[in-house]
Order: sequence, then structure tokens, then C-alpha cells
Amino acid sequence: MTTNPFHRAVYLTGPTASGKTAVGVALARRLGAEIVALDSMTLYRGMDVGTAKPTLEERGGVPHHLIDVIDPWDMASVAQFRAWALDVAAGVEARGSRVLFVGGTALYLKALLRGLFEGPGADPVLRARLEEEAGAFGTDVLHARLATLDPPSAARLHPNDRRRVVRALEVIAATGQPLSRLQAEHDRPAPPGVAVFALERPRTVLCRRIDQRVLQMIGDGLLEEVRALQAGPRPLSATAAQGVGYREALDRLAGRVDSDAAMVAQIQTRTRQFAKRQMTWFRGLSEVKLWPVPDDEPAEVTADRLADALG
Repeated sequence: MTTNPFHRAVYLTGPTASGKTAVGVALARRLGAEIVALDSMTLYRGMDVGTAKPTLEERGGVPHHLIDVIDPWDMASVAQFRAWALDVAAGVEARGSRVLFVGGTALYLKALLRGLFEGPGADPVLRARLEEEAGAFGTDVLHARLATLDPPSAARLHPNDRRRVVRALEVIAATGQPLSRLQAEHDRPAPPGVAVFALERPRTVLCRRIDQRVLQMIGDGLLEEVRALQAGPRPLSATAAQGVGYREALDRLAGRVDSDAAMVAQIQTRTRQFAKRQMTWFRGLSEVKLWPVPDDEPAEVTADRLADALG
């Protein structure tokens, strides 16, 4: 048996609104597993509606971990998440249960399966200079520079993701090589046999489910949740404020979007785009087995099929 707990675990992933939560709970019951959330947004306390965080009822009595870990004004790196996940996995296995990761954050999935490229240490002087430049001229100026020096990293990073854009430029300055090239050299697939399943629904079905979910979020109080977050003791972190649904709700409350209907349309469009990027990620990871789900198949039946495949 592998000594790496991440390679002993089972993974259930897929794009947003593909049905991971319900299938994951049903599968956990069949496997005698505890669920570890593989999601960069459900880490945040107080961000429940917009992240589709599973309620206690939806968790169905199955233990869930790495939910409500940090405040919405904090940020967690991939390395931090991996360290937390390692601790949680050790605890789950010590209780005699199986580890089932459920979620759609592809970068976290890749980090658990393949490890992380640590890169050179931070250069405080260079970082301060880049941060100052970003503050004076905007992060998009640094992103444009990164697009020239390291196009793959620029394509992967959001222009407003200042922390990661600065880090990518810092790595280039320290090593003389693009971060994407160094990461590719470090990147090795997990051993054969690691159980990684990505729920896959027809594009038209997924889009319909996304549209319905966004309407449900509005009905469940997304705007009220964002108002409460704004009233918190500190401003939202850049990561939290850029979350799908949260950015649009913030724009609506600030008057930058002129109607709830326009906000809903923007969230639906952006969520569909996000789901498309997720599937591109999953198809690009050789460890992932795409798992087609018929539109009318109950979560229990999908879980039965997965359990049978796991043996």
C-alpha cells in the first residue's frame, strides 16, 4: 500500500452544480468514509449561500472537514490547504475510516495528487517593489508583463489575483525561468490506481442546473449574506471578494449593476464559464476518470455505480 495518504484517498470532483455534494454523501456512507472538502471557497466562515456550502441536513450525518476554517478577510495558500488536508487525512484514517475528498477546486486536487512546486524563497525587497507598483498602476499592468514573460501562467491567473501574479514575477526574477516551466518539470502524475472521479453531465444539462442554482442562491439570501460580510470587522480578502457570485453581489450593492436581474444574468454567465474551465482542468489531469451522469439518475444510484467501480 502506498505511504502517501493522498494516494490512498478517494476523490469525487466535477464542475460546479454537477451534483458532487449529494453523491459524495451517498458514496461516503457506502465506503465508511469521512468527507474532506476540496473547495477553496467553503473554507470561509460566513460564506454559505454563494458557495453552496452543504447544510448540516445535506451532510446527512457524515463527518465533513475543512469547512468554515478561516475568516472571509483571510486567505489560504494551496500549500496551507495541503498541510491541513494531510492532518485531517491522518485523523480520519486513525479512526478507521476512509478519506473521501469532495469538491471542485482543480488546483487543490492537483496539489494533493502531484505535490507542490515550492519555488525559490521570497525576496522581500523585490516583492515590496512589485506590490508598490501594483498599488500605483494596477495589478493588470503586472499581469500584462507576466503575459509577455510567462504566457501560460498569465493565462491561468486572474488579472486581479495580485498575490499570485507578484509571486510568478518574483520566481522569474529569482530563477530566470518562467514559473510554468518550473512547475511542469516538477509535475508528475500520481501512481496508477488512485481513485479520482469527475462527475460529467451534458453541457446543456449542466447549464440548466447552474441557472437554477443561481436562482436558488438569490432566493436563499445571497445579497443579505454579502451585506453581512460587508458589515464584518474587516474587508473581504481579494480571494473572497472575487468569488463567483460574491463579486457580482458586491457590484449590485455598490450600484455598479443596475438591477437584480442583471446581477443574476452575470452570475449565471460567469458560473458557466467557470464550469467550462473546471472541465478543461479535469480533462488535462491523467488521473481523473470522467464519470458520466444521466440527467435523471438519483444521487444514490450514481454513488452505487461509483462504489461498484471501487470494488
